[in-house]
Amino acid sequence: MPNQQNTHQVKAADPHAGYSPRLCNEDLAPTRDQNWSWYNIFSFWMSDVHSMGGYVVAASFFTLGLASWQVLLCLLVGICIVQLCANLVAKPSQMAGVPYAVICRQAFGVFGANIPAVIRGLIAFAWYGIQTYLAANALMLVLLKFWPSLSTLTASSFLGLSHLGWLCFATMWLLQAMVFWHGMNAIKRFIDIAGPAVYVVMLALAGWIVYKTGFDGSPLPSPANR
Repeated sequence: MPNQQNTHQVKAADPHAGYSPRLCNEDLAPTRDQNWSWYNIFSFWMSDVHSMGGYVVAASFFTLGLASWQVLLCLLVGICIVQLCANLVAKPSQMAGVPYAVICRQAFGVFGANIPAVIRGLIAFAWYGIQTYLAANALMLVLLKFWPSLSTLTASSFLGLSHLGWLCFATMWLLQAMVFWHGMNAIKRFIDIAGPAVYVVMLALAGWIVYKTGFDGSPLPSPANR
């Protein structure tokens, strides 16, 4: 009898007893250690805001005839709106230590929470493809700059990319996947380096552009004086 009582006590102490693996597993369980510091969050935003997609949006504003200060203002307003909404969505998860899909169960129900989770996943797929496509084009331009003979691989295209473009796309896809496959700790370490590196490269590129194009002393020209 004592052995049976001990067995029942051990089973009752099992945190996963009586739970479906579809509803409670390692990915959905509360995070044990929240070890991201302010620098990790800051580096994440540094790498998130400054991206190929963001640069394309900024360049499109210039094509509309906006001045530099107007473009900067639009970007700052957009960044603040995104940060505010992202913080509001992430606050419950940060307090409870559970992922977004679990938090959504409060509003959508246990199974209804799959709807916003799938929508969020589809958006992530789209942005992953867009960013990888833009990065592949950037890599292709660098390769053609240093090895012009590779231009023979750009003679024909398929679904918007040449043969060289698809090779670059696959390369960038694999490089990103290698980081993801090593888990969140690897992603955090990568972001800690990539975040500041983005700013260093951006400032160096801006200085090189100003050096090549000249600078007339007016850092914020208006559309009229251009």
